Amino acid sequence: MFFVVRLIINMIAILIIAYLFPSLIWVDSFWAALVSAFILGIVNAVIKPVLIFFTLPLTILTLGIFLLVINGLMLWLVSALVRGFHVEGFWGAILGSILISIVSWILSRFIPR
Repeated sequence: MFFVVRLIINMIAILIIAYLFPSLIWVDSFWAALVSAFILGIVNAVIKPVLIFFTLPLTILTLGIFLLVINGLMLWLVSALVRGFHVEGFWGAILGSILISIVSWILSRFIPR
């Protein structure tokens, strides 16, 4: 149940950012946003921890700021995997991941525990 709620929140966050910043991220359809949120959840659960482990010295050296790069890379990877979900370049992926995280966090505040 929790995974489905997180999936819907991330999908809505992707749609909001795509609507507010169409030159940064764009989504062709509702289904592309749903698949993107699903794949992003899987990528964040499987690939992201491995990347964090291997880049731990760099993350410590940058006081955690390198995690923003990892989040951007995960979003960029999802845009390469999902047809209909597009991110404008590397810096667009980093900024998009920050914005999606903020919107997702705000939306999750409205969900009762």
